[in-house]
Amino acid sequence: MALDQSLIRNFCIIAHIDHGKSTLADRFLQNTKLVSDREFHNQMLDSMDIEQERGITIKSQAVTLNYEATDGKTYRLNLVDTPGHVDFSYEVSRAIASCEGALLLVDAAQGVEAQTLANMYLALEHDLEIVPVINKIDLPSADVELVRHQIDHDLGLIGDMAVPVSAKTGMGVPDLLEKLVEYIPAPKGNRDAPLKALIFDSHYDAYRGVIIHVRIFEGTLRGGQTILFMAGGARYKVEEVGEFRLALLKTDSISAGEVGWFIAGIKNISDIRVGDTVTDAARMADKPLAGFREVKPVVFSSIYPVDTNQYEELLSALEKLKLNDAALIWEKDSSMALGFGFRCGFLGLLHLEVVQERLEREFGLNIVLTSPSVRYRITPKRGETYFLDNPANFPDIATIESSEEPYIKASIITPAEFLGSLMSLCVSKRGVQKALTYLDKTRVELVYDMPLSEVLFDFYDKLKSVSRGYASFDYEVTGYQITDLVKMDILVNSEPVDALSQLVFRDHAQRRGRQVCKKLQEEIPRQQFKIPIQAAIGGGIIARETVNALRKDVTAKCYGGDISRKRKLLEKQKEGKKRMKMVGNVELPQSAFLAVLRTDDTES
Repeated sequence: MALDQSLIRNFCIIAHIDHGKSTLADRFLQNTKLVSDREFHNQMLDSMDIEQERGITIKSQAVTLNYEATDGKTYRLNLVDTPGHVDFSYEVSRAIASCEGALLLVDAAQGVEAQTLANMYLALEHDLEIVPVINKIDLPSADVELVRHQIDHDLGLIGDMAVPVSAKTGMGVPDLLEKLVEYIPAPKGNRDAPLKALIFDSHYDAYRGVIIHVRIFEGTLRGGQTILFMAGGARYKVEEVGEFRLALLKTDSISAGEVGWFIAGIKNISDIRVGDTVTDAARMADKPLAGFREVKPVVFSSIYPVDTNQYEELLSALEKLKLNDAALIWEKDSSMALGFGFRCGFLGLLHLEVVQERLEREFGLNIVLTSPSVRYRITPKRGETYFLDNPANFPDIATIESSEEPYIKASIITPAEFLGSLMSLCVSKRGVQKALTYLDKTRVELVYDMPLSEVLFDFYDKLKSVSRGYASFDYEVTGYQITDLVKMDILVNSEPVDALSQLVFRDHAQRRGRQVCKKLQEEIPRQQFKIPIQAAIGGGIIARETVNALRKDVTAKCYGGDISRKRKLLEKQKEGKKRMKMVGNVELPQSAFLAVLRTDDTES
């Protein structure tokens, strides 16, 4: 028997990084007795090792809770815990599409931050009912009244509506559950209409195949039903349906207004697209639901298996990862140094690092990544304008009319005391100030136009270090602007290594070249001969480091006697080293590629 719709609440928790979303989700699990105290551990919904280790949420996770309210009714709460990092805002947008309401968490000590604003606008775009929550009221530095004022002034929400809680101690959580049932509307939808279900996520299970996560908007989904994916046109028979407890709980059906999962023996992974509409093959819906905005990757890097025999395994792993990470895109690629691999697109550097770690941990692959790059727009002197993200395809500079790079609008909210150092940081990254607004006596919002490529490597880390962790950062890609782009090649022992080539802004090329050469010098093992490491633009060398030769003591057995005997042995060694250098091939270790990936801007 399906539950009455008026007793269902679908909601998500959204906030800036580290404002306590996963901790609040933990308290909900305990308050609704879904998990016993014996089984409980922190970050219950963060199922990946990497999430537990880093203390961040990467994947949105759904769970269904039964809550007995003070009015005597038992409500079904479908909660989606979302990430806070700017790289995973696409995960947040998908979670929001399956809900009617959102809890917007604000830290009682930090106040409203950049990502708080960005996530609130996402929720408003989907017409969600927003309930403001002031978290961390147990902290000595908490200022609830000031944060109420910020919610009024910065967010335009009603500050007095905000519910003060401490997700850490559980204080105020029962009151929040009551307010949640009161403020967030029940879902609508006709259970007898043709089936309309939105795929908002999916994952791969080694034993059961693809498990698809759906929000049902119209109709009912049952086991045994034949369904149709409206975008791809593929048909499958549903084997099992169910809802999300902490494990997957099998039920007879899921109906309009509910969130759940189904298994349909799907073998072809490419049939499934996040944002697609599932309908009944016998009684089709008239039109599909509006899907998600097409996600555009902004960072590109090539992934190669260290062992070339693992190419097929890497392809299979990327396909399975794509189910669970709809923002990942890839195409086939090859390199002289590394063989066959894949050119992949990511939403940012953290996304790239997470994909790398998941491939290594979940699929046991040993991989190498090339230096990340953004997508440039090239206008040749003859022919059509085109986009380019791979340095290997960069044409002769004489054939280019103009090159453009993507720019972002960066929004930084910071305490006023760090204003000077943050402005210097933005200027060093080629930023142009567009606005400076005092939000109140102590907090300032800075808005800058800056190239995306400058933000890629270390901007976020530097922002946190110069502001002692207090500044918050959010950005959106705005368009393209003219730039002076050059291709920087890296030569090891006079041989170019195509996987280390980079596209850089001409004025920063020398500094970047010095950094890369220095990193490689530290990583490349010494050989019996000197190894020059050079950065070059065209035919001109702009930076150089040398890995010194290992020197075998050839005179060790030469006791006493005429000095000319020793000299003869040393001359012989010199000749041998010369010959070795001519035929010497330098093997680059995997750590060398990773070191270049993590080049920190030590020289500014």
